Amino acid sequence: MLNWAAPEGLGGGRQGHFEAGRARGCIVSQTVFVLEDDADILRLVQFHLEAAGYTVRTYMAMGQIVADAERQPPALFLLDIMVPGGDGLDLCRRLRKNAALSTVPIIFLTARAAESDRVMGLELGADDYITKPFGTRELVARVKAVLRRFERPTAPSVVKFDAVEIDANAMQLRVSGELVTTTATEFRLLDYLARHPGRVFSRDQLLDAVWGDARFVTPRSVDVYVRRIREKIEEDAEEPRYLKTMRGAGYRFEIPKTAQAG
Repeated sequence: MLNWAAPEGLGGGRQGHFEAGRARGCIVSQTVFVLEDDADILRLVQFHLEAAGYTVRTYMAMGQIVADAERQPPALFLLDIMVPGGDGLDLCRRLRKNAALSTVPIIFLTARAAESDRVMGLELGADDYITKPFGTRELVARVKAVLRRFERPTAPSVVKFDAVEIDANAMQLRVSGELVTTTATEFRLLDYLARHPGRVFSRDQLLDAVWGDARFVTPRSVDVYVRRIREKIEEDAEEPRYLKTMRGAGYRFEIPKTAQAG
């Protein structure tokens, strides 16, 4: 259920909310861009995210959100689907095609709960999908969970094989020296598989490792991402050399023994 209760002073206590977040152990404030055309829901989401220690920029229409993000990329986008001036699905599509913003995690927060909408969100590269009405504690928990999944390693780590270079620290994929755009989830799945070469993973194991407790993805969702990854790293996605399907078992990543990791 959507919890509408909020302490007094919602309108102007941003610094107070940040301090409350610090008291909960959040030291560095990450910025979340929230697109929501319902003013009451927008204020509620802003309050609870700020109370959890996040900096929040709010938008009631698509307007300047991409331009603002290009100037200062957020840690995460939280998008409604039905908004003035377009919709969140179109925005997600634009963000995933934007090289500067393609790896920023995206969560949909929407009243559209049909399975087809969830599948569309996944196909476009969403990292989680929350339906209304929602609980504010669950919302904050899922924002934290998505951000944890995309924390970068403390030390640089690069895997190179043939023409492929996977830089976990920069979250960048290069093929034949060219930067290849990936979503955050695509990159995390590729990086995980490449760091466990020769091991067979079931779809459920990959879901646990890469998606964690995201509730809108299914084992078959892995197939969507595998197909995308193959299209980006394989010379022939229909006859993959690296990312192999193990019929009845899952997937295995194979890289040459001369591959470099650092």
